[in-house]
Amino acid sequence: MPVILMIGTTKGAFLLSSDESRQVWDLTGPHCDGWAINHMAGDPYTGTIWAGGGGDWTGAGIWRSDDTGLTWTLAKLAGGQLDEWAAVDPEAAQVAGWSATDLPFDGEIDAIWSLRYAHGTLYAGAKPAALLQSEDGGSTWRNVETLSKHDSRDSWEPGGAGLILHTIVADPLDPSKLWTAISVAGVFATEDGGATWERRNRLSNMDTCSHHDHPAGPKDGETGHCVHNLVRADLSDLMYQQNHHGVFRSRDGGRNWDDVTAGLPSTFGFPIVVHPHDENTIWTLPLNGDMQGRYP
Repeated sequence: MPVILMIGTTKGAFLLSSDESRQVWDLTGPHCDGWAINHMAGDPYTGTIWAGGGGDWTGAGIWRSDDTGLTWTLAKLAGGQLDEWAAVDPEAAQVAGWSATDLPFDGEIDAIWSLRYAHGTLYAGAKPAALLQSEDGGSTWRNVETLSKHDSRDSWEPGGAGLILHTIVADPLDPSKLWTAISVAGVFATEDGGATWERRNRLSNMDTCSHHDHPAGPKDGETGHCVHNLVRADLSDLMYQQNHHGVFRSRDGGRNWDDVTAGLPSTFGFPIVVHPHDENTIWTLPLNGDMQGRYP
C-alpha cells in the first residue's frame, strides 16, 4: 500500500508519496490553484483527499481529489475579495476565470481550518468558529448549529489568529462521539451525534498549579479556553491538549484535566501528538514563550 503525506501550505497543497519502504519519495504540487491550505484529510479506503483553506482574497472552500492529486474540484463555501472585485468588473472576471456561484456560507465564514473524515462523514472547522458537516464527501454542507449556537457563544473570544475551530477529534468506534477545540472557547464534546454539546474545560482536583498571570491560563477551576491542539488516544478516553499556557491530560474524555506541564522548557506551544500504539507516550513542541518571539 502506498504511503501519502499530505502537506498544506500558504501556496497550495503538496503530496509526498512512497511505497511501504519509504526510501524514495515523489513530490507533486502545488495543487488547489495555489490556495492557502490550512489542513488536509484523506480516506485510505477510497484514496479520496480533501484540502481545506482559503482566506480574505479567495474566500473559504474545500478541494477534493479522487485520483491522488491528478485532478481537483472545489466546493467553494464563502466568497472573498476576489469575488467582490470580479462581480463588478467583467474583464477582471474573465481574466480570473470567475463566474457567479451560490455560496452557502457567504458572509458567515472566512476560511476552513480543520478537516476530519470519520464514519462516512466529513467535518470541517471554520473561521469564525463553526462546525460544518457533509454526508456526500464534501459536495454539500450544513452548519452544525447546535454547536455554532451553543449557550456559551456570547463568551467566545478570538485568539491571536481569530475565533477558530481548529481541531476535530472523532471516536474510531462510536460515530456519535466527537470533540472539537476552539480558540478562544475551549473543548466541546458530543456523545449523541451533535444533538447536544458539553463544554469540557474543568480542571481536576489534582494538587497542581491553578493560577497563571495570563487570561488563557487556568483560572477559577478551568484550564483556560485557548486550546491550541487536542488529541485522543486511539481506543480510550485518554486525551491531551496543548493549551496556550501548558499541557494538560484528561483520563475521562475531557471532563477533567490535569496539568502535566512540569518538565517542559516552557508552557507555550502548538503541536501535540499521541503515539498510535502507546497512549502514555506523547510528543509536543514547546516554543520559548508567548511574548518572547514564539520560536522553538
